Amino acid sequence: MRRRAGLVLSGAMLFVMAALGNSRVEAQSRCADCHFANPGSTPGNHLSEYDLSAHGRAQIGCERCHGGDPTTFEPSLAHREILNSRNPASPLRRENLPRTCGTCHTGPFVAFQKSRHYELLRSGSQDAPVCTTCHGEVASNLLSPRGLQSQCASCHGEGKRAPRTDYPPEGRMMLEGIRDARALLKEARNFIGRVKDPARRTALEQAAQQAEVPLVEATNAGHAFVYDDLEERLSVARQRIADLFERLANPQSR
Repeated sequence: MRRRAGLVLSGAMLFVMAALGNSRVEAQSRCADCHFANPGSTPGNHLSEYDLSAHGRAQIGCERCHGGDPTTFEPSLAHREILNSRNPASPLRRENLPRTCGTCHTGPFVAFQKSRHYELLRSGSQDAPVCTTCHGEVASNLLSPRGLQSQCASCHGEGKRAPRTDYPPEGRMMLEGIRDARALLKEARNFIGRVKDPARRTALEQAAQQAEVPLVEATNAGHAFVYDDLEERLSVARQRIADLFERLANPQSR
């Protein structure tokens, strides 16, 4: 709080921000604007990682996770009711992070609550992974299959605290399957966009949506770390995508 209270904006910067405040700039951006204007007000690369992330591009404001008032540049008002992450009520406290992320990412949160990892987290374990373990603090990282294998191996690798050497490569394989299926579905949708017959294009778009459903379910099963369910949903998705390509190859089909 001392650092926050000590934030000082130059007269020129205040003038610029006031002008922005009177424009149609989204209120969510004001937290980042103010902290960018005060280098050192946040640790490390926190701001730049946010700015380059999917959250930043979508203008998901800092207050969605941290709290505070994004409509003002007055430090004492902007930081009002923000709780330190050590506070048990803080949305950024480790055991509260899944619920905080789950306010937007409902499917993954519901799935994660079914996992052994969540049980460990609720028991007070400091070793249990949370959302930021795999996705980073603000960058909303999407791990590559090899990245996931490495992350899993940090706990489940040979000689680690919870050795299950079959888990990391299995997780990598499942993520590769989801990634490849999504790439195929994206390619199918590109072809659908070129279909001239409106009725046929609509029918194919609906089929693509039906192929997307088990892919989402497979992703959620991955957040529950139930690989049997993931594999079953992925198998359904692959079959629906294959059927979709078959229909695309046959101009007479709807």
